[in-house]
Amino acid sequence: MTRSLPLFSIILAISLAAATQTAQAFPKGGFTNLSAARHAGETPLPLSGTVAETMNAGGYTYIALENKGAKSWVAVPQMEVTVGKKMSFSPGVEIANFSSKTLNRTFERIVFSQGPTEQQAPAPKAAPKEAPAKTAAGKNGTAKVEKAAGPNAYTVAELYKNKNTLNKRKVAVRGKVVKVAMGIMGKNWVHLRDGSGSAKKKTNDLTVTTTAAAPNEGDVVTAVGVLRKDRDFGAGYKYELIIEDGTLEP
Repeated sequence: MTRSLPLFSIILAISLAAATQTAQAFPKGGFTNLSAARHAGETPLPLSGTVAETMNAGGYTYIALENKGAKSWVAVPQMEVTVGKKMSFSPGVEIANFSSKTLNRTFERIVFSQGPTEQQAPAPKAAPKEAPAKTAAGKNGTAKVEKAAGPNAYTVAELYKNKNTLNKRKVAVRGKVVKVAMGIMGKNWVHLRDGSGSAKKKTNDLTVTTTAAAPNEGDVVTAVGVLRKDRDFGAGYKYELIIEDGTLEP
């Protein structure tokens, strides 16, 4: 069962592509009368359709999508959008009765998304069989990363295996950054993998939330923070295991 989102200031990054840029908040006073929109019986807003209207304000782009005769609104970090183009957007936080003082209008329902969904890239060509592997890889295909040092250090797989014992305890884990989502709920969400765990069982990827500057994808960092299990933030942000308010070190 999805829990209602708490009332908080929603912060989105000005540019998701600039991984090192600090996320900026919406203009002060730009939000009024916020309330979680996932009320019982409501139909989730479609996040795909034809662009019917678009406008920029305060570093953000507001987009009206038409889908089967229905119109819905999506807000993303400012980008170029063409009216008449078919677009799809990543799931986000849905808000009811959102009033924007910058635009001087109220949106009955609007979804704050990270941006358009990425088109699937073509699969890379296989390397010649005679080419030696440059790095050791775990069972899930991710290059192995040396485990962090210290009594509270664990691999990603060890954290999942001992999640009941380690829940709400401070831990350290070292891994490679495979994905970064900036400025969601006022934090940067960093996905780490270290070559341990199982992709099939979904025990090979650990998310860390942090207010520190976002790392680049491909960086190897050590995350230190409190481990929590079975966290449901609503709006699709549900995690079997997560490190909250972590610090990141090279």
